[in-house]
Amino acid sequence: MSINREILRLAFPNIISNITVPLMGIISTAIAGHWGHDSASTIGALAIGVSIFNFIYWNCSFIRMGTSGLTAQAFGAGNWRECTNMLTRALAVSVALGILMMLLQYPIGELALWAMNGGEMTRDYFYARIWAVPAGILLFGFNGWFTGMQNATIPMCTAIIVNILHVGFSLWFAFGLNLGIVGIAYASVIAQWCGVMLSVVLLLIKYRKLLTDIDWRTVFDLKPLKVFFAINRDIILRTLCIVAVYTFFTGASARMENPILLAVNTLLLQLFTLFSYMNDGFAYAAEALTGRFIGARDNLSLHRSLRGCIWWGIAVSALYILIYLIWWRDLLNLFVSDTTGNAAELIAAAERYIIWIILIPIASAMPFIMDGIMVGATETRVMRNSMLWATASYFAIYYIGYPLIGNNALWLAFTLYMFFRGLFQYLMTDRLRTIRAQTE
Repeated sequence: MSINREILRLAFPNIISNITVPLMGIISTAIAGHWGHDSASTIGALAIGVSIFNFIYWNCSFIRMGTSGLTAQAFGAGNWRECTNMLTRALAVSVALGILMMLLQYPIGELALWAMNGGEMTRDYFYARIWAVPAGILLFGFNGWFTGMQNATIPMCTAIIVNILHVGFSLWFAFGLNLGIVGIAYASVIAQWCGVMLSVVLLLIKYRKLLTDIDWRTVFDLKPLKVFFAINRDIILRTLCIVAVYTFFTGASARMENPILLAVNTLLLQLFTLFSYMNDGFAYAAEALTGRFIGARDNLSLHRSLRGCIWWGIAVSALYILIYLIWWRDLLNLFVSDTTGNAAELIAAAERYIIWIILIPIASAMPFIMDGIMVGATETRVMRNSMLWATASYFAIYYIGYPLIGNNALWLAFTLYMFFRGLFQYLMTDRLRTIRAQTE
């Protein structure tokens, strides 16, 4: 078996799936930039709204990661009953969380809008898009299970369909019906629920014969449930740190003296997101292969997959540095119409900070891949502890640096936060030796 072929078999569909996510964000930002007469205000309102939903989704993403690693280990061990149990647990938790979000939408929404300085435009966006949240959480459960089953094709197909629908309905609602960013929110609702229905259909087509009958006693057996929730507890704490970093990034941008910096930082962060979602494709491959080979007790294949995923992550980082060096201005021009009055000001302001977007891929070569390895190995305590230290460094660097270098301190803190994430995980696992020891 060629490890590189296996990595690419899993990574390539995940890359396509992941790239559709920032592309959806790029198109949404572009729609906001072309709708109305004040690009900066509309982009800023959308950025705050998206940040709120990132907070919600990231805090629910433990379902995908917790399901993926345990399912991959059951797959590697050939335990099909436990694979079925993991799917059932993931979907049961997803449904419960979706219902809870609907019941708490008003207090969550008002608190988030207050914390993020959201205006009426953002409020309308939030209460329109909130109905997509239960579907988005269910998709986490489905996609985590498919990844653990070594299947990246079904999540890819679902992501492509969801995002095509989102783009089509966004353009129609925003411009055809003149709903602006509220139209983008309604498009998300329709697209996400269509994605859930497609996942159910593809599950039944591909895995009907493999899935065992559901034994509810084993699904909710205390021992595997304790493992499942212990893993998810660590992932939730780790995710809260990520959410804190990204939410603070947008909030700090919104509170700066120059209001255009919110739009500038949002545009630049979209470029970083393009890189992060592509590198995450190899992280998902690392999840699937690490869990699979630990479940199969195959130390040699595990070692080869760890090394291969890390080198592919470094290669992707080098590629993005080259892309940003050559085409950063062209990429930014996709977001803002040159007919708006402040377009030139936005691009000029972005140029002063573009060096950070070039440096971030260097700092981020390791953390995404290391996250995937930790998920597959269910070493979630390492993920949690490394993230706590990296997040502490992020806030310390920002508050020390902001009086001295202003907005550059925010980008310096973010860049070093990404670097420390990967470094701490590598060192906390004794250079991955404790991961390999799980196959002994």
